[in-house]
Amino acid sequence: MYQELAAQDTRALPRVAHYCTVGAGVGVSAFELLSFDRALRQAGFADYNLLRVSSILPPGVQPRAVLEVPKGALLPTAYGVFSSREEGRVIAAAVSLAFPTDPRAVGVIMETEGYMTEQEAREAVAAMAEEAMEDRNLRIARLEIVSAAATVELYTTVFAGVALW
Repeated sequence: MYQELAAQDTRALPRVAHYCTVGAGVGVSAFELLSFDRALRQAGFADYNLLRVSSILPPGVQPRAVLEVPKGALLPTAYGVFSSREEGRVIAAAVSLAFPTDPRAVGVIMETEGYMTEQEAREAVAAMAEEAMEDRNLRIARLEIVSAAATVELYTTVFAGVALW
């Protein structure tokens, strides 16, 4: 019986992603959860069950502008998200994707969020991606950044993420 369960569990392990899709958005509402949902909607990720993952781009992953995943699916996603109700404060979230020069190597995704400007968020994720790739002795072929920022009113949420599928 144990062998049957083990075999089923092995087949159920997720496969390595072949594609990635980025998105960023801002949501505002009197309700915090609805502000999050609106940020996800603007980013293009609202109709999926996000599974937060760590920050590795699989070897050879290819960017795609649009998700081609069934609505309601579990969607591995690395993201930065921040919600606030401190009216007038500026908040931001950003993610960077560092693609390696060697297509057989992994790349990295770095994310940040908080009380900062959009430029500060973009600079932070770029610096983190460069350092993480340097730590791996990898050169960056291409660095992509997606970000969102807003001045808080009611509950405001900023979201920036990359889905791996």
